[in-house]
Amino acid sequence: MLVDPARRAVRGQALANRFWSTFKGAFASSVLAANAMAIFSGMIPVALVKLALPFGAVRRGADRILNALAEGWIAVNGWWMAAVQRIRWDVAGLEGLRRRGWYLVSSNHQSWVDILVLQKVFHRRVPFLKFFLKRQLLYVPVMGLAWWALDFPFMKRRSGSRTADLATARKACEKFREIPTSVMNFLEGTRFSHAKKAAQQSPYRHLLKPKAGGLATALSAMGERFDALLDVTIVYPDGVPSFWDLLSGKVRQVVVRVRELEIPRDLLGGDYEGDPAFRARMQAWVRAMWAEKDRRIEELTPSLGDPAEA
Repeated sequence: MLVDPARRAVRGQALANRFWSTFKGAFASSVLAANAMAIFSGMIPVALVKLALPFGAVRRGADRILNALAEGWIAVNGWWMAAVQRIRWDVAGLEGLRRRGWYLVSSNHQSWVDILVLQKVFHRRVPFLKFFLKRQLLYVPVMGLAWWALDFPFMKRRSGSRTADLATARKACEKFREIPTSVMNFLEGTRFSHAKKAAQQSPYRHLLKPKAGGLATALSAMGERFDALLDVTIVYPDGVPSFWDLLSGKVRQVVVRVRELEIPRDLLGGDYEGDPAFRARMQAWVRAMWAEKDRRIEELTPSLGDPAEA
């Protein structure tokens, strides 16, 4: 049976594309792993000094070295991302940011790719981002130790653990007062999905309901130290990518919008758990920010329609 030459050519091209994507994914994965091992292994002796000599001057010096190593990791990640694909970066709102400032950063959350996007966009523009992480990630080989050394807050995020989580976040944020830091918080608490949106009965078209507790804790711990809140909106016009999509060169465009917002003074240093009036003000501020973010996502992706219909 003869095979149509055009069909054979299409099939051959598909196989070639699949092979090339796999090759790029393997290459990027190898560089990512080697980069993590090299940089984070270099953090171990500094972290041990920080643990053994918990004095202010020693700690500040160790933190500067650890942050510099982490920024080196981000730079290498930016290199392999550029090597395996040509991403069109549509970024706006970075003007006027300071590397020696203190920022509270909030973003919508759709994929693990968001973290690398945020790190690349803010690299050398603001201090190294410190994320709120699930406690289970503390046990990830090499990376878990590195995150601990960098003072990332680890949260249990289970029923009954809220008080302990807030105490952990407050303790971590108090450490951030000593050196310029950007504290990153995904207000949705988890990655967006249509199923989660439906289960929550979220009033937003493109977002889950925001959780203001972590934001309130950071403000309570650091108060007027923050210069501003950076409200970040991330959109993937070609569809939300998986981490493998990024590794294998399938991400074509990333849209990022950053708004630098003044933090209302009446939201600094309040008691989110014990003061109902303060909690109401904080939640109202976050809901207004989330409504604006939902509108902005709609404008940036008019062809997507309502995610509930997808």
